[in-house]
Amino acid sequence: MEPAVLLGVVDGVATVTLRNPAKRNALTPDMWRELAATVTGLAARPDVRTLVLTGYGGTFSAGAEISGLRAGTAPRELASAAEEALAAFPGPTLAAIRGHCVGGGCQLAVACDLRFAAEDAVLGVTPARLGLVYPAGATARLARLVGPATAKYLLFSAELIDAPRALAYGLVNEVHPTAGLDERVAGFTATLAARSRLTQQAAKEFVDRGPAGAHTARWSRPDGAERELAEGVAAFLERRAPRFDWPARPGRGAVGRSGDGPA
Repeated sequence: MEPAVLLGVVDGVATVTLRNPAKRNALTPDMWRELAATVTGLAARPDVRTLVLTGYGGTFSAGAEISGLRAGTAPRELASAAEEALAAFPGPTLAAIRGHCVGGGCQLAVACDLRFAAEDAVLGVTPARLGLVYPAGATARLARLVGPATAKYLLFSAELIDAPRALAYGLVNEVHPTAGLDERVAGFTATLAARSRLTQQAAKEFVDRGPAGAHTARWSRPDGAERELAEGVAAFLERRAPRFDWPARPGRGAVGRSGDGPA
């Protein structure tokens, strides 16, 4: 039997795929647990710089599997754990969305830093259809993303919206023809992998936590920052692609230079 959460890592980009095709990738309790463990494990890998979350086949996820809700297996707590694992991933995360992305599926997509959608995507935050209290953390994250009024609209109505409306609301960053989504995601994540990991991780912490919650002191003069800046400036002046190497692996030279693989 194939695993319900598929994983592949290529050139520093990890692709995590939700797989339950018989139920449009609806998330079972075991899938929530496996997703949280997978993302947490990836966060500790120095070869992984960017994470893409997507769904198997033509849909992202139809949300939590209803049988799990009836069985009393605390899916809300499991969903929150998977959501927080995604939010805590140190590098950029991107949800690649096709078809339905609703309920718990939308909760996971919102936990990612970025969301690219296919033209056929349908999104919705649907706990009001089931009489569920949406988790406080997920509610606050949604409100930060789309604004309080739009978050209330989505939560109060549980209405499903198409990709153009999701783009207008700020729920997704980009919309692409369905056939071209993979190419765009691959090209963009390759760009992310070529940029400064130091810049990305500091920026993510500052944006997500704000100046009061971020550990600003540790970013003021991190080890290797001078080398990172020197490489960026030299590459600009020499009109070449930079070879960023932060953080360098202990006991060896820089990582991520041409032929070494990603940092």
